[in-house]
Amino acid sequence: MDALRRHSLLLILLGSLVISLAMGLRHGFGLFLEPMSSDLGWGREVFAFALALQNLIWGFAQPFTGALADRYGAARVVVIGGALYALGLLFMGISESALGMSLSAGLLIGLGLSGTTFSVILGAVGRAVAPEKRSMAMGIVSAAGSFGQFAMLPGTLGLLGWLGWSAALLAMGALAAMMVPLGAMLKDRPSARLATDLSLRGALDEAAGHRGFWLLCLGFFVCGFQVVFIGVHLPGYLFDNGLALHVGSTVLALVGLFNIFGTYAAGWLGGIYSKPRLLSWLYLTRGAVIAAFVFLPLSPASAYLFGIAIGLLWLSTVPLTNGIVAAVFGVRHLSMLGGIVFLFHQVGSFTGVWLGGMLYDLHGDYDVVWKLAILLSVIAALLHWFISEAPIERNAPREAQA
Repeated sequence: MDALRRHSLLLILLGSLVISLAMGLRHGFGLFLEPMSSDLGWGREVFAFALALQNLIWGFAQPFTGALADRYGAARVVVIGGALYALGLLFMGISESALGMSLSAGLLIGLGLSGTTFSVILGAVGRAVAPEKRSMAMGIVSAAGSFGQFAMLPGTLGLLGWLGWSAALLAMGALAAMMVPLGAMLKDRPSARLATDLSLRGALDEAAGHRGFWLLCLGFFVCGFQVVFIGVHLPGYLFDNGLALHVGSTVLALVGLFNIFGTYAAGWLGGIYSKPRLLSWLYLTRGAVIAAFVFLPLSPASAYLFGIAIGLLWLSTVPLTNGIVAAVFGVRHLSMLGGIVFLFHQVGSFTGVWLGGMLYDLHGDYDVVWKLAILLSVIAALLHWFISEAPIERNAPREAQA
């Protein structure tokens, strides 16, 4: 029992370090929008499209990397993902064309993120800990990703000011390479196959016939739309409204800092209260925070308050959403099913970040996208209200249950 506990703690620690690096490096990409677009003569849509493509590829690859992690363990997937992530940052640093930007920031980093972030790591954690501790453990690891966002953002800004955008990206690539040895030490143990376990096809059929699974997917689309639009375009939005560049970086740092508390609290509360109802209230609150930020007078103080408030709600959806998947369908195919839900998150991410860049280039502002983000919060709250987290009752392992 002690050996099992030590294994679980080590897996949580290593998984937290991997997610801290992967999410921390990604969180600073918005700081590169203005200098890269200006130096290379791009409109904002070129940079925004590359990051939108990154999120889309990340999402479409996630079910496959999740299925590989379910079958072979997370270690191999993280090692390959970390290597692709580092290569993507390297080529992003030397890219001078829209195609190069899309292939590096879009394709390579998108594939790298699919192997080093939530679905793979949380799937491993879900298999390693007892069901009653699962939600909190997922909250701890998700909070580690938030800490990475907070801790690494000032460093990213410092590298950008000291080295310029190209060399800063190369330095970030060296940091990303640290995920390779960390992943190699991540001794995840795939769940032993039981006679009652569904096959991969059976698990897919079961999820496809479950109404709550699709409601969860649609709700996670909203999360992706909001957080990636804000993460990429917020510094530019503040700069356009006369606030200094460091205000944008400080706001993103506050998002990362308070996200630590928000994700941990969400994981803890998810072990006590209904996770779908918590998600409904979370989305309603997020919509209210965005509305207050957009429609009230803008100042450095209001921007910092927004960073704190939205940070508490930022990735709080992750442990709750993955916790619902684990509760309903079990942990045998958790990384794969969580990856499908995350695919919808990333389709939302693609839509939010690309639409923000496109409409900015057309109209010179982000007004329409802010209003869409508020409306989608209300829709997501309604969707989650009708989700049940009761486990599926299986009469036969090969039969799909509605």
